[in-house]
Amino acid sequence: MFPSRLMFVITRLARGGAETQLLLAAKVLKQRGWKIDVVSMLNPTDYVDELTNIGVPVWNFNMRRRVPNPIGIIELNRLVRALRPHVVHSHMVSANLLARVTRIIAPIPVLVCTAHSTFEGGKWRELAYRVTDGLADVTTQVSKAGFQRYRQIRAVSPRRLRLVPNGVDTSVFVRDHRFGKELRKRLGVENAFVWLAVGGLRPAKDYPTMIRAFHRVHVQHHESVLLIAGREFSLLGELRGLVASLGLDDSVRFLGLRTDVPALMSAADAYVMSSAWEGTPTVLLEAGACGLPVVATSVGGNPEALVPGHSGILVPPGDPDALADAMLHVMALAPSQLASMGRCGREHVVANYSIDHVVDMWEELYRELFQKRRRTSEK
Repeated sequence: MFPSRLMFVITRLARGGAETQLLLAAKVLKQRGWKIDVVSMLNPTDYVDELTNIGVPVWNFNMRRRVPNPIGIIELNRLVRALRPHVVHSHMVSANLLARVTRIIAPIPVLVCTAHSTFEGGKWRELAYRVTDGLADVTTQVSKAGFQRYRQIRAVSPRRLRLVPNGVDTSVFVRDHRFGKELRKRLGVENAFVWLAVGGLRPAKDYPTMIRAFHRVHVQHHESVLLIAGREFSLLGELRGLVASLGLDDSVRFLGLRTDVPALMSAADAYVMSSAWEGTPTVLLEAGACGLPVVATSVGGNPEALVPGHSGILVPPGDPDALADAMLHVMALAPSQLASMGRCGREHVVANYSIDHVVDMWEELYRELFQKRRRTSEK
């Protein structure tokens, strides 16, 4: 008997890297015959329609952020007993801890927990991981940097720690020059060198460093433009103030949350990321799949997501001058060199991060753990 019923548990369904990974995996696994349910601890803001349209129910526990509530344990226990999943797979720290504690009372044959960032919180969260480690069959990390750090701080026992990277739908994220040209025209940037950044306006993305770096770039290349697409959180006012103080109002554009990221990537000339910390950012894989030359900080899984020196350039985090130098280097390349970087990036992503390849890894892990659990219970 092979497992065929899966329950995903996540802190919240929203438009972010971990949530996108859940959606992509659910789509492929559903096509492969799995019965899937999704649990969102907090009220979901995205992806519910996409999941229900493919026959994946979404259960909302309607919990409150940063408010510990034993009701979550009661509700998850009730749902597990009603649906009887063969595998529960949780994503992000709060959901991982909820699933682990619930397993004390709930019949969960296999529990897989995924950490989506090198840093998932402070000391208390890391201690909570360590204390509850034995309640999970396996904890996975999405990057080598995260994997190594979790071993180093002993958040997870080495025998229960695995590396499974993020994936990307390379059939959706592929450069379309026609759409790109049309979007450039609509945005009024036909003749500009367009830098693109995608990600919510959060401290982890360190947009102030990016904007300061772009200021240096713009001094030398007045026709350059920086497009920033992502959910606008409380940092928007501060970032707009920085843009105004540097005289970049006409050159840095905040596009807000976008659902046409493949088109934006087709319209851009290169991709830039200034993150202070990361897991393996899905958006960097998407940029590579779209054949964009990349300049990114050397944090988390970024060095794995590109081919340093060939598909992109890595720089230290928090260093606007180094970021600007790398951006200027890319802009000085000939069109043929930019195209070569783009081809290298796409080949790397297709070979290592296609969602079908990543789901193969998940299926293999689920079945390995399920069979191991069955053998143990039969003894």
